[in-house]
Order: sequence, then structure tokens, then C-alpha cells
Amino acid sequence: DTEIIERHHNQKIDAPSGTALMIAERLAEALPYQSELVYDRHNVREKRAYNEIGMHTLRGGTIVGVHEVIFAGRDEVIEIKHEAQSREVFAAGAVKAATFLAECTEPGLYNMEHLVAKYVDHA
Repeated sequence: DTEIIERHHNQKIDAPSGTALMIAERLAEALPYQSELVYDRHNVREKRAYNEIGMHTLRGGTIVGVHEVIFAGRDEVIEIKHEAQSREVFAAGAVKAATFLAECTEPGLYNMEHLVAKYVDHA
């Protein structure tokens, strides 16, 4: 059973966040069956379907951003979590992306995979 929980500050307008939706899309691509994204189960009065990806959104205080993915199986749970402590990490990433684009000599459509390939050591 797969669940996504995302938390952000109380001024954030979109819910769920774009990052949470991207995570859900990638999970759906990786699953061997057609999944269904289910938002907010409080009105659902039935057992959880095997193909659900649950999406939960929390807004409060000054939370910069937290994204969790929970894989709950029989008698075990695996959790993956990213928590941003400040917006500085996003600003640094934006500067790195701008630098990458400024150094590109070929015209084209670039994405995060190109950026990561340049800056991450695959050795």
C-alpha cells in the first residue's frame, strides 16, 4: 500500500504540491498495475483498494516543505522522507540550474535529468 504525505506552510495555495503530484506520477509509472490516486479518504467508507496511491496534504505554520512516501506491507513499513529546513536549498538549486543553462552551447529542451547528469558523480 502506497501513501504520499506532503506538508507546507499555511500560505501555500496549491494542494497537493507539484512535487507530490510528480512523486505520484513516478510511482504510478513504476507499479505493475494501473493505479488510482485517491485524495482525502475521510468520505470513503470502504476498505482500501490494492491499486490506490493515497495523497494527503497538510498546511500549517512556516513548514518549508516535507514529502513522505510510505510503503506499507504485511507486518512492515518502509518510509522515504525529504524535509527542507529552509528555502535556501531551493535557491541554491535554482542558481545551479541557471548556471547549467548559461553553459549550454547547444540549443535544446533541457530538464532536471540533464542537470543531475552534469553535477552528480556516477562513479
